[in-house]
Amino acid sequence: MSDEGPIRDDWPARLGRAMLFGAWVSGLASLGLFFHQWLERDHNPNPHPLSLQGADGVVEVTLRRNRAGHYVASGKINGEPVRFLIDTGATEVALSLDLAQRLDLRLGPEGTSHTANGITRAWPTRLARVELGDLVAHGVRASVLPNMPDDEVLLGMSFLKPLELIQRGDTLTLRGQLP
Repeated sequence: MSDEGPIRDDWPARLGRAMLFGAWVSGLASLGLFFHQWLERDHNPNPHPLSLQGADGVVEVTLRRNRAGHYVASGKINGEPVRFLIDTGATEVALSLDLAQRLDLRLGPEGTSHTANGITRAWPTRLARVELGDLVAHGVRASVLPNMPDDEVLLGMSFLKPLELIQRGDTLTLRGQLP
């Protein structure tokens, strides 16, 4: 007689452990995605800026301020999605060298630029098309700066100058017609 009991097929137990492990991985991935989207919405409360156009052709784009007190919004440069930081203290639109290369921008001769972080190298360029909601400008002057963060574009006065800017509470309304 053998002391061995009946041979047990452990397949259902292994399947149950695998399913439990899969559920944990799936739950953690979902939680991570939720928090990533929450943080992104917290940083950029304007992923799709609201635009209104009056009968007179004047366009209004209203932006909400983020928790840090900045106006950040999604837009496009030459048809490519970017994230703008509205910066009335910037003379021109400013973007990183990496982004300029991805957009295949033609750069002018190297010069210097005085920024909030000091003097840095810069290259002038022109952006064929800049879009923020229904506000669209063509031939916008810009500066390419090598030390800028790659994921954000400073939307400076070369875009904003023809617009009326109205700040009330936690909103900024950009109003006007761009050439």
